[in-house]
Amino acid sequence: MPSERAMKTGSARPPPPGPGKLRLYSMRFCPYAQRTRLFLAAKGIEFETININLKDKPEWLFEKAPLGKVPVLEKDGKIVYESLVCNEYLDGIYPDKGVTPSDPLEKARQSMVLALWDAKVIGFYYKLMTGKEDERPALGKQFLDGLQFIEKALTQPFFSGNKAGALDYNLWPWFERLCMLKPIGVELSVDKFPQLTAWMERMLQLPEVKACYFSPEAHAQFGKSWMAGSPDYDIGLEE
Repeated sequence: MPSERAMKTGSARPPPPGPGKLRLYSMRFCPYAQRTRLFLAAKGIEFETININLKDKPEWLFEKAPLGKVPVLEKDGKIVYESLVCNEYLDGIYPDKGVTPSDPLEKARQSMVLALWDAKVIGFYYKLMTGKEDERPALGKQFLDGLQFIEKALTQPFFSGNKAGALDYNLWPWFERLCMLKPIGVELSVDKFPQLTAWMERMLQLPEVKACYFSPEAHAQFGKSWMAGSPDYDIGLEE
């Protein structure tokens, strides 16, 4: 029972997916869930989606994922959660068109770039979104300084080489959301971030990115509702 509209507290537990069917528990505007949607799109995997209200979570979600987060994958009674775990799992059970590097050194390199992202960038992104106005100049500088580590790690057309791969998909969701920082004076300039700005243009041309993309207007609308404490998970859906 695929569901575009977000299921919430009190929503009936959905029946399990049919034999051999893959189900993704997601949230339309969640960057972590978008990581896995990008993998699914890149690999051309058929799946059904059940969206979750992450503010008022359905009780049965915690039985599938004790952390109560998305993404969650379910297939033939097996459950996998956490975005990076989900993505590696997808390459394991659908080995055609592999996205995760098979070379141990390249896999380690990509993991180290993600570690830099987690340590130097992502925390400042969320602090910028939620911080006080007088804190934002310092936070913006820390955010952009952290992004310089990511700029220096990009030495080819894509983080994964000549074509997009795991690291590109695992980073992209936040670059798609950089538009949400522009109103508070934080954006990437071509002169300071020539590699990243060119990479963003290349990413926007990919079919898998287009398939998972939301416009800056949609992100801004969701961000406004989220900041107000009443996130609208169903933006753009017909009644």
